[in-house]
Amino acid sequence: MIRLRFSPKMSMASIAPASSSLSPLSNPRISNSLIPKFFNAVRFPNTTNFKLNINNNKFSSSNRFSKYSLRGFASLSSSRPVDKIQVLNPVVEMDCDEMARVMWSMIKEKLILPYLALDVKYFDLGILKRDATDDKVTVESAEATLKYNVAVKCATITPVKEFDLKVMWKSPNGTIRNILNGTVFREPIICQNIPRIVPGWEKPICIGRHAFGDQYRATDTIVKGPGKLKMIFVPEDGGAVELEVYDFKGPGVALSMYNVDESIRAFAESSMSMAFSKRWPLYLSTKNTILKKYDGRFKDIFQEVYEEKWKQKFKEHSIWYEHRLIDDMVAYALKSSGGYVWACKNYDGDVQSDLLAQGFGSLGLMTSVLTLLAEAAHGTVTRHFRLHQKGQETSTNSIASIFAWTRGLEHRAKHDENSKLLDFAHKLESACIETVEKGKLTKDLAILIHGPKASRDSYLNTEEFIDAVKQVLEEKLK
Repeated sequence: MIRLRFSPKMSMASIAPASSSLSPLSNPRISNSLIPKFFNAVRFPNTTNFKLNINNNKFSSSNRFSKYSLRGFASLSSSRPVDKIQVLNPVVEMDCDEMARVMWSMIKEKLILPYLALDVKYFDLGILKRDATDDKVTVESAEATLKYNVAVKCATITPVKEFDLKVMWKSPNGTIRNILNGTVFREPIICQNIPRIVPGWEKPICIGRHAFGDQYRATDTIVKGPGKLKMIFVPEDGGAVELEVYDFKGPGVALSMYNVDESIRAFAESSMSMAFSKRWPLYLSTKNTILKKYDGRFKDIFQEVYEEKWKQKFKEHSIWYEHRLIDDMVAYALKSSGGYVWACKNYDGDVQSDLLAQGFGSLGLMTSVLTLLAEAAHGTVTRHFRLHQKGQETSTNSIASIFAWTRGLEHRAKHDENSKLLDFAHKLESACIETVEKGKLTKDLAILIHGPKASRDSYLNTEEFIDAVKQVLEEKLK
């Protein structure tokens, strides 16, 4: 047991550990316009008594109908293609909030369900559902991911006061990452006609972010007056170790964070596996000159894993592993041409992945894969959702959300040795890129190419873009 203790001169206080937080579609924040369109395209079994209440975004049915899930409705349609690709094992789907939720529904309806016979284990991670379940749905979705090995996730809101919630729940991404204990790999989607802020980046850079511990599981506190801050570790076999951290002369702040060898080793393994699969060199960045024991542990474990398992494999393919200081690595990254995997500690990966996205053009052109879970790297696009709620046109970039599906399906395909599914995932990705390279753009991409005064005829709206991708995909699948 480890305990961080602060002893004020007038009173005693201690830093308590931060509490951890380890379905039907009924989120009223999703537009009604999508619901009638979806249900009108479906033929339901004759044995089912079905009633749809569009105003409340809810549906009711007899017990006989309840065995069918919303995600499976497409398979009941009379227009179901006979040549759907069979997917043997399930994929966990985590639904989301705001404009991201609207896009996600379009993508699933137009680009996924028409082509795949897919068993989806659905979890609604919309903010109101998380609040209604005391955030248990988030934990359940992560546990399902561990069970079924693959998940796809849409962008969610980190709770704010706007929604009148019971409490300010923790970020669902943080909860999921802590349960999955994996590595978030973020990589740009390169389209040749999209200009890059860093023009020298000719090849992608894949950032591996260690998604466990450090600041994201830290315990912090405000120190209100003079006193001593101590850190105490109590081993199970006794013999407590006490370290004096700081003698406060006045108010301040304090923080205690940690990581574990098991997670660091898994981080090293996944980073080296990713680099080897791409045949790219691997770099780990830390600040071990300052945090000699903390960051030094990352450096030592990476070196051990490399020497024990990967050194010879890397050498045979003329790639390598190297540790660099974080400041040196940032400078190298900006002047490099790309083509490597960059393993970062949790906070560093959080920051550098956004820098990487902007350097390559847009956060909307960035994939994010948490070992077993694929998601878009962007947020819920609140500003566009406000326009959508008013019935106004939006032009939201759905590419990263489409790639969340394709990367999850790719992992499912490799795990199940399903070559047809793997081919479909690759063709859908190339359809997205070809659509953009043909000049069919969303507004954000049009601005990157034509400047801030891009005219309306230079871009498509949200649904038009997805339809354009579908058209290219259909050609590829012939």
